[in-house]
Amino acid sequence: MVPKIHKRGKRTIGLLYYLYGPGKAEEHVDPHLVASWDHAAPDPGRDAEATYKQLQQLLDQPLVLLTDDQRAKPHVWHLSVRNGPTDRILSDEEWGDVARRMVAAAGIDDPDQGAGCRWVAVRHADDHIHILATLAREDGYRPDLDRDAVRVQAEARLLEQELGLRRLKPGDGTAAQRPTSAERHKAERQGRERTAREELRETVRRAVAGAVGEEEFFGRLAAAGLLVKTRVAPSGDLLGYKVALPDDRNKDGEPVYYPGARLAPDLSLPRIRERWSADTVPQSDVRVRPLRRPAAPATARRSTAAVAWQALLIVEQGEDGLAAAHIAAAGEVLDALAKTSAAHTRSDLQQAAWAFERASRSHVRAVRGHDRALRQAARDLVHGGPALGRGEDGASTAMAIDMLFFLITAAAHWHARKGHAQQAEAAQQAAEHLRSAYRAAAGHPLAVLHQRGRRLSRPLLQRQTAVLREAVPFLAEQVLAEEGWHALAATLADVEAAGHDPAALLADAAGRRELGTAESISDVLVWRLRRTADLPADAASLPNPAQLGTTPSTGKAQGRERRDHRRR
Repeated sequence: MVPKIHKRGKRTIGLLYYLYGPGKAEEHVDPHLVASWDHAAPDPGRDAEATYKQLQQLLDQPLVLLTDDQRAKPHVWHLSVRNGPTDRILSDEEWGDVARRMVAAAGIDDPDQGAGCRWVAVRHADDHIHILATLAREDGYRPDLDRDAVRVQAEARLLEQELGLRRLKPGDGTAAQRPTSAERHKAERQGRERTAREELRETVRRAVAGAVGEEEFFGRLAAAGLLVKTRVAPSGDLLGYKVALPDDRNKDGEPVYYPGARLAPDLSLPRIRERWSADTVPQSDVRVRPLRRPAAPATARRSTAAVAWQALLIVEQGEDGLAAAHIAAAGEVLDALAKTSAAHTRSDLQQAAWAFERASRSHVRAVRGHDRALRQAARDLVHGGPALGRGEDGASTAMAIDMLFFLITAAAHWHARKGHAQQAEAAQQAAEHLRSAYRAAAGHPLAVLHQRGRRLSRPLLQRQTAVLREAVPFLAEQVLAEEGWHALAATLADVEAAGHDPAALLADAAGRRELGTAESISDVLVWRLRRTADLPADAASLPNPAQLGTTPSTGKAQGRERRDHRRR
């Protein structure tokens, strides 16, 4: 149940005409009263003798007895209360009770405190009602509406429980504005899955991901096919922007524009500029490099995996401002990855990015600048281009998704610790979509590794089993029982052949981050080892370790030779 307090108005009759009228998209059906302040207000929807003017005069009657100084300006209070699409349809009696509870919670009319302000509740759809109230009483009393939004939200949580409706998480005012009923009906008529506002929000977020300035940002918006208008001061300074879909038009045939701030709080031009200004390296911080030129798709995904691994530690252990910045930047990475994903992972990655949008904002102020590495990863993904979904970039996509899954899960835990219920739930939803995308991306490369592992010679397989038991004795038996063990054994052999100490790297990979949320510990360790040891994510082109006939000593020599070749 979502209560929303609208901007106060000055014309009671105007709002009544809207509530009883057909609506902006002919979506209003059978408008009628379900409750009122005295249980006897005339209902123009069901009573042929009643008129809008009669109802307006009764509602505004207290104003006639007051002086100008006593009247609230504006005096029309408007609250809509909407249920979700999966909720059951409430009866008129139930909606009437909801209305009475809401006006009492807001302070408009509390029966326990005697007569209050005059109000009516109009229903013109199955899923919501509108409450109109006059902010005056005959004796000059004005209701105390401080924190009225907080109070009606709290009442909504109680009503959800009592009426058996979907129980929503308490919000903190940082969510993006919900589409109106008119916008939803318009989307249905146009055959859109999402409203114009939601499509624009997603497109603008992707345009922001990894962008370094206004020219690139607005260029991306134009390339995405949006109509863009900018607001410029007399001095020539850019003050803001608004966007529209080319085919979303009003009754006069004009495009319907939305300012960035109406799409989401962090999409206003000043908030976007905060990201760009933080991309300049402070002179005092010589360790941080400026945004660099983008890399190829596979390289960009490996870089994303490495950066996500480092960001995870900051979200888990860093200061709140730094954690909030990295969580916000993780949203940019998800947007960029979804934009450049292959067909078999695209839907789940888009859903993950869409869900995580809510988790990227809170009242904790993000300290921008330290999240530069994640923003660079988003930029590399965008400029590196789309992945083909096979070979090295397909395998490195699985590696990146695996690392991002743990980062997003850490974000969910951080929000939960801070009491950010909506953000924590959104991050958990994003993590589940990432889990599904990972299964699609990892299937083929892990199957290749599995076959390599099964072809290992018996002595080599026994050696990797000993390495596992030495490095992670508390996990060894569980890993050996997993289907992915052979893929991990092949990776350990590759690590050894590359000149690394497999036991040391495995102990580090298992010990530095939690594994409790992993479906397969073997899979997670495979990607962590291949990233740490700089091994190809796609092992199809590598020779079978059993065919190499390597020993630990010859493997180390080959690893040194490869590293020397890279330096040259």
